Amino acid sequence: MTTTELPDEEARAFAASFDLARLTPDFLDDPFPRYHALRRFAPVKRLPDGSVFLSRYEDVAACYRDAAMSSDKSVEFGLKFGPGTPLHKHHTTSLVFNDPPCHTRVRRLLAAAFSPRALKALEPRIEALVDGLLDRAAEAGRMDLVEDFAFALPVEVICDMLGVPRADRAPFRRYSLAILGALEPVVPPDKTKAGNDAVAEFSAYLDGLIAEQRRRPADESDILGILVHGEVEGTRLTHVELVQNCIFLLNAGHETTTNLVGNTIDALLRFPGELAKLRGDPSTIRGCVEEGLRFESSNQLGNRRLTLDTEIGGERLDAGTYVHLGIGAANRDPAVFADPDRFDIARDPNRHLAFGSGTHMCLGATLARMEGAIAIDRLARRFPGLRRDGDVQRGGRARFRGFARYPVTW
Repeated sequence: MTTTELPDEEARAFAASFDLARLTPDFLDDPFPRYHALRRFAPVKRLPDGSVFLSRYEDVAACYRDAAMSSDKSVEFGLKFGPGTPLHKHHTTSLVFNDPPCHTRVRRLLAAAFSPRALKALEPRIEALVDGLLDRAAEAGRMDLVEDFAFALPVEVICDMLGVPRADRAPFRRYSLAILGALEPVVPPDKTKAGNDAVAEFSAYLDGLIAEQRRRPADESDILGILVHGEVEGTRLTHVELVQNCIFLLNAGHETTTNLVGNTIDALLRFPGELAKLRGDPSTIRGCVEEGLRFESSNQLGNRRLTLDTEIGGERLDAGTYVHLGIGAANRDPAVFADPDRFDIARDPNRHLAFGSGTHMCLGATLARMEGAIAIDRLARRFPGLRRDGDVQRGGRARFRGFARYPVTW
């Protein structure tokens, strides 16, 4: 059995003192032993600020199903970023931090662009992009798995879908890291400023892109066209809603896939027996992707606010309580996943929560799975001698788990 349990006394002490506002580098580097400690000694952990952190699968899954859980973060983000700031405007307007009816309206507009037929049409483009990136890497003899491959693929795909000219794409990773970095539990002033600047610059760019789209006829194969010209129950998105949800799509459209590819390749290199299984049987790629999503979930944390008094994990929580959903912790819960700290591409069933559940199930899940499967499978087969080529660097974030740097050669 593979295990990352802390010794009992250390685990008990960690659970007693755990505070999302005071995370250590050890936690950010490897949170999983600490998640095990929380499940054992404080599965419904009350934090000093009055919020609650959940680490058991059953409790996190129940929150996704519960209508008493609100995704609206207007109050929290007003306190965190300041009302009217670019970050506040973005994170209170984008799809993920809204409840119905706003959430329903935007999601219904986007659904057509993420239909199975629309995504199937993208598959040849994704394969060509992956092969082109691997050709370039083969010439160099080495690459950074994140910058040159795991990030380069999804940002090209989502920019193609939104009609962003290739020459304009260079700043997008900087924008994304700054905007999503502001969602961390604690954000220092310089990171907040970087996030605000990124939203402002990104918004100004999208103003021009949307203006061009308004002059063109509607095209159901174009996401931006769907958002600009589409209607739900006779209404269209406002300009602010258009801009902020385009930013959301560009960020969410690459963050999950970037981390999925990087984290899964890392796991395959750490569990070489599983890498050999993948190379020996192409049909295992689907299970490999699902296990990558579970084992090192890109999105480790979610949040909800209770709108009613609710019982969770045997404890009564008052309406208004802010609840942290430990997605990464839930996906390593031994009550659901046997030997949870082992990377097992044949794991079945694998009902992970990496893409959430319920009404907020990730709209781009199918696209991320497709991109991940093509990228991981082709990289593993193209370079049989694939290995690390120096020190790697984690992203240093609690909410989004991935690598900032991962040099490889073969």
